[in-house]
Amino acid sequence: MAALKYSRQRESIKEFLMTRTDHPTADTVYENMKIIYPHISLGTVYRNLSLLSDIGEIRKLSNFGGSDRFDGRTEPHCHFICTSCGCVQDLETEDLTEFIQKAEARFRGKITDCTARFSGLCEECCQKKKLKIILDIQKSL
Repeated sequence: MAALKYSRQRESIKEFLMTRTDHPTADTVYENMKIIYPHISLGTVYRNLSLLSDIGEIRKLSNFGGSDRFDGRTEPHCHFICTSCGCVQDLETEDLTEFIQKAEARFRGKITDCTARFSGLCEECCQKKKLKIILDIQKSL
C-alpha cells in the first residue's frame, strides 16, 4: 500500500476525536471542522472518517441507534448507550486482555478485537426519572 499523504484536515479530525468522550456523529465532526476550515465539505469529513477508521487511527461505532459514531480511543474498551437519551459513553472497566484470552482459549481461530456494549439509563436520565417520580407524587397529593 502506498504511503498516505499528509492532510491537515484529516489530522484535525483525528485530533478533534481524541479530545472527545461523547463519540460524535459525522455531522458533529463536520460542524466543528467548519469552524477551523470554513470551506470543508461534508463529503471530505465522511471520507476522512472512513479512511481513519479503515487504517485503525479511530473507531467507527455502528448500530448505536441512529448514525454511526466515532471514537478517538482505539484500544479495546466498553461502551454504554443510554436507552432514553441515546448518549454513548466510554465505560471504564478492567483490562479486557484476560477476557479476550479466555474467549480465545475456547475458539479455534484468532481473536483480534473485542467490543462490549452496555445499555440502560445514564446518570442524567436517572436523575430526570427520579425528579419525574417526585413531581408525580407531589401532584397526586
